[in-house]
Amino acid sequence: MILSALGLLAAGPALAEPPQVVVDTPVTASLVQQVMGDLGQVQVLLPKGASAHHHQMRPSDARGLQEAGLLVWTGPELTPWLDRAASSVAGDVAQLRLLEVPGTYLRGYDESHDHGHEEHGHGDGSGHGDDHAHDHDHAHDHAHGDDHAHDDGDHHAHGDVDPHAWLDPQNARLWIAAIAETLAEADPDNAAAYRQNAETAGEGILRLEEDLRAQLQPHAMGSFVVFHDAYGYFTDHFGLQPAIAVSLGDASTPSAARLNEIRARIAQSGAHCAFPEYGSDPKLVQAVTEGSTVRAGRELMPEGGDLEPGPGLYAQILGEMGGAIADCLSQ
Repeated sequence: MILSALGLLAAGPALAEPPQVVVDTPVTASLVQQVMGDLGQVQVLLPKGASAHHHQMRPSDARGLQEAGLLVWTGPELTPWLDRAASSVAGDVAQLRLLEVPGTYLRGYDESHDHGHEEHGHGDGSGHGDDHAHDHDHAHDHAHGDDHAHDDGDHHAHGDVDPHAWLDPQNARLWIAAIAETLAEADPDNAAAYRQNAETAGEGILRLEEDLRAQLQPHAMGSFVVFHDAYGYFTDHFGLQPAIAVSLGDASTPSAARLNEIRARIAQSGAHCAFPEYGSDPKLVQAVTEGSTVRAGRELMPEGGDLEPGPGLYAQILGEMGGAIADCLSQ
C-alpha cells in the first residue's frame, strides 16, 4: 500500500496527528470509526438515508477529499459517483478500496439462478479465501447481461460484482484488520491503539455472527422475497435460501415480463415472506405477492437507511436484518 502522501509528517519529537479520514458511506464510517476510536472523527460523503449508488458530490465534499490524508471506500462498483474524484486525488491522498482487500469474498449478481444454493458456513473465521474460491470463479464466469437481456436494462450498471460485500461479516472482519494496518502505517504513533481497537471490533462481529447464526439456523429452508438483489452475501454466509429479488437493479423498474417471472418463482418456491427495502417503492413487492399467502415483513436496510450513523451502525444493520428475517419466517 502506497502511503507516500502521508510521508510529509513532521520529524523530531512532535507526535504525528492521526490522518483526516474521508469515507464513502455510513457503513464504511462505522467500520473505520471502530478502529479509530477516540483518535479521530471520520468524514462521511454520503448523507444518512441517501442512496449509495446515485448520490452527487457537493463542492464541499470535493474540498474535504482534497484535504484528506486517507480515503476509505468500498469501490466504484457501489459508489460510481466517487470514482472520478478518487482518481483525481490519487497522487495526493492515500486510498483503501475495501472490495480490493486480499481475501475478500466477492460474488456475482443473481448467482443463485445459475449455480444453485450452496451453504457457506465459514463461521470459524478460518481460511476465508479457500472457502469461497469457487465463488470467485462464479463471479467472473457469470454472464449477467446475457441472462437478463429481456429486463430492459434492469441490472446494475456497475459491473457484475455485487458490491454489498459488508453483509458477509467475515468480509467486515477482514476489512477492519486492513483499515487498522492502513492507519498504523499512516500514523505509527497510534499503531498499537488501532490494532487493539480492530481486535476488539472483530471479536464483537464474531459474537454478532454467532447470535445471528443461532437465530437464523431454524429458518434455513424458508424462502423469501426482497426488493433488489443485494442480500446474497448475507444468505450465503448464514446458509439461507437465496432471496427472490423483484428487481435485479436498484434504479430501474422491472419489466412486466420480470414481474411475471417473479410471481411464478414465488409460487414455485412456496415463499413465506416479502420484505420491502428502505428507499424503494413497496408497491413493487406488493405487486408480485398480491393474492398469495406471502406475509409482509419489516423493511430491510442493507445500507443503513435511517438508522443512526456511528460505530454501532454495522452491528445494527446486520442485527435488524437477521431479526426481521427470523421473525417473519418463524410465524
